[in-house]
Amino acid sequence: MWTFEVSHPFAPGLEVRRHRLHNGLGLLVLADGAAPIVSYQTWYAVGSRHERVGATGMAHLFEHLMFNQTITRPPGVFDRLIEETGGDTNAATWVDWTYYRDTVPARDLGMVVELEADRMANLLLETPQLESEREVVANERMQRVDDDIDGFADEELGRLAFTLHPYRWPTIGWMEDIRAMQLDEVRRFYRTFYAPNNATLVVVGDVVEADLLALVERHYGALPAADVPSAPSVIEPPQESERRVRFAKPTAAARLVQGYRAVAMGDPGWPILSFAAALLSAGPSSRLYRRLVAEKEIATTVECDVAPFRDPALFRISVLLTRDHTPEEAEAEIADILADLAAHPIGDEELDKVRSVVETDFWTDLEGVDGRAEALGHYQTVLGDFRRLFATATALAEVSADDLQRAIAATLVPECRSVVIIDPDLEEEEEEEEEEEEDAP
Repeated sequence: MWTFEVSHPFAPGLEVRRHRLHNGLGLLVLADGAAPIVSYQTWYAVGSRHERVGATGMAHLFEHLMFNQTITRPPGVFDRLIEETGGDTNAATWVDWTYYRDTVPARDLGMVVELEADRMANLLLETPQLESEREVVANERMQRVDDDIDGFADEELGRLAFTLHPYRWPTIGWMEDIRAMQLDEVRRFYRTFYAPNNATLVVVGDVVEADLLALVERHYGALPAADVPSAPSVIEPPQESERRVRFAKPTAAARLVQGYRAVAMGDPGWPILSFAAALLSAGPSSRLYRRLVAEKEIATTVECDVAPFRDPALFRISVLLTRDHTPEEAEAEIADILADLAAHPIGDEELDKVRSVVETDFWTDLEGVDGRAEALGHYQTVLGDFRRLFATATALAEVSADDLQRAIAATLVPECRSVVIIDPDLEEEEEEEEEEEEDAP
């Protein structure tokens, strides 16, 4: 039995409607028959923040396990059936959620509903499955973190910036925890978090709502709710002084990553900081790009973002230096730009230009069925209400020069900052170059 909860306009002639099944399963549906395709996404309210010390990486492990096999279907069947429709499937894990996406022709929606309900309830978890995916995850970690300079820097930033909050460990998990995962705890994690009352289905595309409700109830209605614990409520202590670490790695150019303690995604200040990130690094005319890349030529790339997390996280500035320049040079230029922005509001012309970039990026992400479903699922899972998506759009359109000045002055200050610097390890780089020369024919 379904309970209708709320609806909200999405675009002219389109609305998002939220329902809840008797066992707690949530459903967001945006019916749009413009094209005969459907994005069917399953958002579970479980991510790396729901893990514990000594068992990190569990949520990400399931992103892989869920594509293995169920009690009723052997390995490979899920992917094969989706591919035979001409569809596509994928998944992602982050700090607050894990989601699974299936994009298929509308005629194959029934098959997808059956497949997703099956792996929510009947995933086969035995030693062979665990060991197989453990190795996949371990290799992924080596490629994306241990052997990747940017991945390493971001991981170290989290470790440095957070002392208590689960955001301090990486979503992929620490290698020692990946190696130590036990089957009984993996099964317990699945029984706890992969339950209808911890999930929201997001369905966008060519569907008939009444038919969809009947179809979902037929496949999910008998699944029992679980006793899902609340996410850990951890308040990270205030940061009162700058934190800084430095590493030498085999890389041709130095890297600088700054993380400033910022507000949570649900805070009214979050859209303003998102706007500030665009002001600093979105496009050739942005403040940091223009100074560091175009004018001074001390960097090849600069990126800024504010984490879209449930709890307060970081505003990140990441710079890849050119070969002959140092992180200290970049830091001096960044400090000068931030001080100017904190002291003086930007002009109307620059404000309007940045607003155009921000709004264009925001709405472009919502063009296709997958982008719409992902945005709705993210806001529903992180903030508890998909309608916050539209509130964010309104907030971005109303950001003023004074808002930006206050936010930058309050947030982007050294005492709220953690800094990771990666220097080129010239000796190790030379050794690698010599080995490559010896191996060359």
